[in-house]
Amino acid sequence: MNVFKQLLGYRESASSEVAKKRLRFVLVQDRLHLSPDRMRQLREELIEVISKYVEIDRDGIDIVLTGDGRQNLLRTDVPVVRAKPE
Repeated sequence: MNVFKQLLGYRESASSEVAKKRLRFVLVQDRLHLSPDRMRQLREELIEVISKYVEIDRDGIDIVLTGDGRQNLLRTDVPVVRAKPE
């Protein structure tokens, strides 16, 4: 079916893709028993540690939890501005 969609130029809307990502995030978060408060705390602590070594763009940080049933992954994209002097 996906081949036919590609041939016909069918693309999922950006909003449906965002909704899927959010749903996956919530499902993995629930499976790991991580409350939204714990996720905020994790984010802040990651920012604190990384900021010791490099200057970062805090607004551009993206933290994503994903899982495929066998394992859960935490992916963090942190835009680095520059290294801090030693």
